[in-house]
Amino acid sequence: MLYHGSCSYGVTFILPHLKQTLPQALFPPDQRKTQWLRHEAAASPSGRRRELRDRGAAEAASGQEGEHAGSGARARALQGWGPAGGAHAPERRCRRRPGEGPDGVREGPGRRTVADEVREDGMEHLERCAWLLRGALVRAAVRRYLPWALAASMLAGSVLKELSPLPESYLSNKRNVLNVYFVKVAWAWTFCLLLPFIALTNYHLTGKAGLVLRRLSTLLVGTAIWYVCTTLFSNIEHYTGSCFQSPALEGVRNEHQSKQQCHGEGGFWDGFDISGHSFLLTFCALMIVEEMAVLHEVKTDRSHCLHAAITALVVALGFLTLIWVWMFLCTAVYFHNLSQKVFGTLFGLLGWYGTYGFWYLKSFSPGLPPQSCSLNLKRDSYKE
Repeated sequence: MLYHGSCSYGVTFILPHLKQTLPQALFPPDQRKTQWLRHEAAASPSGRRRELRDRGAAEAASGQEGEHAGSGARARALQGWGPAGGAHAPERRCRRRPGEGPDGVREGPGRRTVADEVREDGMEHLERCAWLLRGALVRAAVRRYLPWALAASMLAGSVLKELSPLPESYLSNKRNVLNVYFVKVAWAWTFCLLLPFIALTNYHLTGKAGLVLRRLSTLLVGTAIWYVCTTLFSNIEHYTGSCFQSPALEGVRNEHQSKQQCHGEGGFWDGFDISGHSFLLTFCALMIVEEMAVLHEVKTDRSHCLHAAITALVVALGFLTLIWVWMFLCTAVYFHNLSQKVFGTLFGLLGWYGTYGFWYLKSFSPGLPPQSCSLNLKRDSYKE
């Protein structure tokens, strides 16, 4: 009885005390208040909406803080200060937000990427180079004085070769890169680059396919001139030459009646070899300069679809013209004799003047490039 009474007395005394202390220990006052607010919010629709709005704002704020921390860590990593995000930084979620790139940087239609910047820088350099070449080759003074400059340089180089020959160099070797891969196929380079240039520029100015085809026929005329002249030079060398046993022109081999047979048997053919390089380089350089005169009328901005193509062709044709002039000077200094180079250059000048200076002024011809010219005859004959 004493034990039972003491237990009842203990339970009666401890139970009220536990009711007061246990909730305080398990649920602090702030947490109990939060639980009560959540219970009320769940019971009230307006309170529920308010809770959802507050929770969304809190998550957005925490997300922005994470982005700032991540971007700062990435910046430190790029500068060599530490790994991106830090050693103890939480991992970034793989799910991207709308308009966000793989690295978390916001993207949009107005944002410039690295590829765009590289492309624009390359285009700026190409335009600057085209502007320099255009200023050097498209002027009327260049078209007027270039034929005389080529003739004078040929004579000066030939006299220098006869009186004071220059020492042997890489350019004096017929197997140099420029001679093998450019001069040997000079007309092919000129044809392939002038074809799209004439087509694009003339169509941009006239918009008529018939006039474009008419102007492209200048390449057929040039091909005919190249073929006729080179064949003529080969026949002249054949009928005026003989086969010898050595370069010193000793020991005539009468059994070989052609240059191919002579070279095939180890002999040396000596004939009047008109300089094909002097002819072809003169004709190609003057033809390119004449066709590039159309750039006075071509006005395109960077947004135009033909701007990049025309700019690239201007640069290619400009460098090709410089190569032709440079190799013409090397031919004058290192190869052939004076009479052979005089005849070669003369044929090149006649081919240029006979077309652009005489025939293309007529109405029944391919015509000149469309350009503002002081001679109304040239402009009117082209538009007929």
